[in-house]
Amino acid sequence: TYVRQGLLGHRDTLGSEGTIHAGDVQVMSAGTGIRHAEFNRGEVPLKVYQIWLLPREAGGEPTWGTKPFPKDDRSGRFVVLASGFAGDEGALPVRADARVLGAMLKAGESVQHELSPARRAYLVVASGRIEVNGEHVGPLDGVAITKVAAAQIYALEDSELVMVDAG
Repeated sequence: TYVRQGLLGHRDTLGSEGTIHAGDVQVMSAGTGIRHAEFNRGEVPLKVYQIWLLPREAGGEPTWGTKPFPKDDRSGRFVVLASGFAGDEGALPVRADARVLGAMLKAGESVQHELSPARRAYLVVASGRIEVNGEHVGPLDGVAITKVAAAQIYALEDSELVMVDAG
């Protein structure tokens, strides 16, 4: 879950409880079973992206975790927020062959995301306007990126981006 606005409250049968702020991420694996509740803990409307990933294998112990990801740390670049791959230091772990990334671009900035032939990505513009390989993409739009070696992203205005890179 990527919190776009507000404060997300979480409580589950593992005994986990937390508050996730705008820009921060939580991960949960249902594994062999978990019950949970999520709710608005703030005064402003809650806006979130919930991203569901297929696990490498079914079952396993249920897990939950959260971590702050300051937007300043993502300025002008993608940062791995959650990952199923070793070596993605600082990312929350997931049990899938995927990465969830976030970036904050100022108008006029660009970033390139490399993709191997077997991978594809889904990019969402949480706010702002961008171009992806020359195609205009507006706020709250999503883009499937396939069959390219790289996605060249150019910010037409200040933009917040969330991407899932999956096999």
